[in-house]
Amino acid sequence: MSRDPKSLIRIARESGDAPQPEPLDLGNRVRELRKERNWTLEQAARQAGLARSTLSKIENGQMSPTYDALKKLAVGLEISVPQLFTPPQQEKVNGRMAVTRSNEGQSHATATYEHELLAESLTRKKMLPYRARVRARSMEEFDGWVRHDGEEFLYVLTGVVKLFTEFYEPIEMKRGDSAYYDATMGHNVVSVSPEDATILWVTSLG
Repeated sequence: MSRDPKSLIRIARESGDAPQPEPLDLGNRVRELRKERNWTLEQAARQAGLARSTLSKIENGQMSPTYDALKKLAVGLEISVPQLFTPPQQEKVNGRMAVTRSNEGQSHATATYEHELLAESLTRKKMLPYRARVRARSMEEFDGWVRHDGEEFLYVLTGVVKLFTEFYEPIEMKRGDSAYYDATMGHNVVSVSPEDATILWVTSLG
């Protein structure tokens, strides 16, 4: 069994294929930008300093604008030239949600932690939330530092833990305490209370 959350992160990243970006249609992009501003062809053309017929041909894909025309379009639309080629962000509300009932998360036990994956059914997550029961009582129980990509948030749910990090002095943390850190920095957590402590971990996947 792995002693760090790298395997959990890999599972989360592989739980859904990332959607491939669609090729940008410049004409449609210009039309969308114009309609967002509620401008007619005449208004947009005048704003950009272009002939109405030229703008119409650009929107309908009947001509490729010169760089000078692109600059005029960008100035007229009050955006930068690169923004003309940036696909608009999805504005629709996806309404995705996953509920994990108490003690019903997927379990991944290791020698030092017992992880319970939360929101397991949700694919393409940008965060990996999991609850962990901290079994380790000393640094000697770890095979060196745990390191992985992303940033991480730790919140103590029960008990008392000691957070060891590569560049800072160990920090004792009790229920309600939290820490946010760069996960590429070596880090390990041990329980210093009589019972196993429990913590909430949230790791970024972006």
